[in-house]
Amino acid sequence: MTTSPSPLSSTPSLYVVATPLGNLQDIGIRAQAVLAGVDAIAAEDTRHSQRLLDALGIRTKLFALHEHNEQAAVGQVIRMLEAGRQVALISDAGTPAISDPGARAVARVREAGFPVVPVPGPCAAIAALSASGFVDDGFRFVGFLPAKQAARRAAIEDLRAQTVPLVFYESPHRIAECVADLAAVLEPVRDIVIAREITKIYEQIARMPLGAAPAWLAADPNRCRGEFVLIVAGAPAAEGLGAEAERVLALLLAELPVKSAARLAAEITGAARNTLYARALELKGG
Repeated sequence: MTTSPSPLSSTPSLYVVATPLGNLQDIGIRAQAVLAGVDAIAAEDTRHSQRLLDALGIRTKLFALHEHNEQAAVGQVIRMLEAGRQVALISDAGTPAISDPGARAVARVREAGFPVVPVPGPCAAIAALSASGFVDDGFRFVGFLPAKQAARRAAIEDLRAQTVPLVFYESPHRIAECVADLAAVLEPVRDIVIAREITKIYEQIARMPLGAAPAWLAADPNRCRGEFVLIVAGAPAAEGLGAEAERVLALLLAELPVKSAARLAAEITGAARNTLYARALELKGG
């Protein structure tokens, strides 16, 4: 009779374990074995995670590691590793440390000299991208935008010239405001994919022009419920600038930051500010 090899290393390690977004059947075989085999699990919300462990029949001890106690909790993790124990890290759903608590903990564990072992599995951003239909080479993961409108719009403006799809996370109580700001700052002809409740019973993935998205959300209150991934197409292909616009932009760039130079060049020449901004980034980068 043969026995399965242990899923754990002989060296005390922190295991970063991805857990289901909603559908329990998405739990990986290795993830289950690691969660059952470690000495303790650091969880974003112990009550939430206890329900997951109960459903899997796992009795491993949980302790809290979230944004408000991360510094103290990682000290506990390191002490456990120093004592020769094995520890797993999980978030409420998906892959930890991706727009979730845990990134600082991972960094400190690595700095302390202990291995950090990823146990891959569900990730909301990748799941949404896989069903989005965008065919670009690459994407820019942003995560959550700022909560306040002025800061959120400024952050969107800073991303305007990105030529690859932009991936955001958003919560139900801010989704309408976030989409409205995306539509106000970016070109309305860009496509957006709105993916909500991925892998759950009310999963919905819709693609449409960004300019139509605020009305689409408003048409049905249910469309604003759940956890969201938003994917916005990259900047439209820039049209060529005339010689005068190129000359003015180059002169302004010699004295001003990129955003200011592009804004003033647009006012002086009448060329599209977005096109000027993208060209300014190229000139600065080159």
